[in-house]
Amino acid sequence: MSEALVLTLSCADRPGITARVSSFLFERGGNILEAQQFNDRTSDAFFMRVEFDPGSVSREQIRREFAPLAGELGMDWKLALRDRPRRVLIMVSKFDHCLADLLYRWRIGELSMDPVAIVSNHPREAIEHTHLGEIPFHHLPITRESKAAQEAQVRAIAEQTNAELVVLARYMQILSDEQAAHFAGRCINIHHSFLPGFKGAKPYHQAHERGVKMIGATAHYVTADLDEGPIIHQAAEPISHADTPDELVRKGREIENRVLAEAVRLHLEERVLLNGKRTVVFRG
Repeated sequence: MSEALVLTLSCADRPGITARVSSFLFERGGNILEAQQFNDRTSDAFFMRVEFDPGSVSREQIRREFAPLAGELGMDWKLALRDRPRRVLIMVSKFDHCLADLLYRWRIGELSMDPVAIVSNHPREAIEHTHLGEIPFHHLPITRESKAAQEAQVRAIAEQTNAELVVLARYMQILSDEQAAHFAGRCINIHHSFLPGFKGAKPYHQAHERGVKMIGATAHYVTADLDEGPIIHQAAEPISHADTPDELVRKGREIENRVLAEAVRLHLEERVLLNGKRTVVFRG
């Protein structure tokens, strides 16, 4: 069997798009393995994700022959190998629980990725509990004065390693507008989220002081608007008056781990399509 492909597309909504895409694949001997679509009536936009076995037709031929149809319908589209590990650059500071969780899921085959580099603003000893193996580690300290130069180094590493995705696994630095724009649509951040929202230091301690009944986390794409990028995945967990700040921190780590891992998985499997300030997520 040939390697399965994933076609993702978005365009202005109109009748017959699903039929034309399906007919295109059928006429070339393609076998659809999974298909999902969404019609956003608020923006009159259409989104679709199709996994298919191309049979004897090459990806290059499908790409070449699909282009006229995509042009006719004004599609923003992508054709990718389904099972090819995506190249991922991970950034981290002192809190390494999300990094450790991502690497564990990668090692057991749960995440189809190739971690090409780990970048930290702290030395490797700061994350000594996480087994990095042979993954290249880059210590890039940052100050207000060196921020521009440090971010240029990050961009250079991403280019040298052909990184397709950047994951901020509790990287406790705010990216500049230039950096956010450079990695637009391919940089995922994990952020603690509460009702009400607590900003600044020790958010779990603030939550405890306010007696919140629910804690959670949000994984989103990074934009120039701090912590307001398109949301990919969220989760929450009920807590009680008996939970101490340390227990909230423990529960928060667990939520952050699973929310970030799920967001990364969805992105790696080409299941997330941008829809303005929102996302369309085709779960599978």
